[in-house]
Amino acid sequence: MKNSIKHKIQWIVLFICLIGFLVLVENVFNKEIIKGDIIGYNIISNLLISSTVTPVARGITFLGGTIFIISSAVLLFIIIKNKKIGFLILANLAIVATLNQLLKHILKRPRPTGYRLIEVSGYSFPSGHSMVSMAYYGFLIYLIYKYVKNKYIKWISICILSIFICLIGISRIYLGVHYTSDVLAGFLISITYLIMYIEIVNKFVLEKGE
Repeated sequence: MKNSIKHKIQWIVLFICLIGFLVLVENVFNKEIIKGDIIGYNIISNLLISSTVTPVARGITFLGGTIFIISSAVLLFIIIKNKKIGFLILANLAIVATLNQLLKHILKRPRPTGYRLIEVSGYSFPSGHSMVSMAYYGFLIYLIYKYVKNKYIKWISICILSIFICLIGISRIYLGVHYTSDVLAGFLISITYLIMYIEIVNKFVLEKGE
């Protein structure tokens, strides 16, 4: 009964996230700037930018960058005894990164042209850092929830990784390289993808081996 309810909630969340993402895609196709983008830009550019916060934001955004995530994924693959899980971590990362580049080249939204605290190239929508971080750290959260027995370690780890995901998204807006809607879209489509990925690997890989 509990599993049935969890399953229904899971697909409701997937549906809501997918609809939300498609609404944002429509705005991008219509070349509309969403009110939230303007509000987010004004708040950050007028109130939050400082010489103290900027290095912190750069450090946080590094946690969602290519070098750190690939390095940590490879390290996890090496140290995890169950290579099946290690492979799933790498496969998840490869799939979501490819999906992000595909969406960016289909939608071709330019990056914000106002202030910019770091220099980056490429398209803006959806945010690669947000999308990849949600999928990568989100899958680690799932694995921790599923396999870690110690409650304290489990929930502390889940909280830390959840904070990482949120802060990485915020850092991209702060640094001026993404609109708020880029980050939100990255999170929404990544959650949609991650629910399907977990469903597939559970059915055909993880539960099969248990």
